Amino acid sequence: MFDSPHPPAFFEPLIDSEHAAALIQVHPKTLQRYARKGIVAGLRVGKLWRFRASELMARRPEEYYEGLDEDAQAQ
Repeated sequence: MFDSPHPPAFFEPLIDSEHAAALIQVHPKTLQRYARKGIVAGLRVGKLWRFRASELMARRPEEYYEGLDEDAQAQ
């Protein structure tokens, strides 16, 4: 299954939009919009979004707003 002879040491489960949004204290629809714009890393599985908690928690809260400011200036 893996090309490497060593299996991954850690498997992080993906969390849904509601749980992910609660981690960074935004509305789930806002988090999905961030993911569509590329501000937040997320995976789309059919119509559902999934996120890694470690990636969300690695950023400072103000970094999410900086990404929105850059997007607004581009328009």
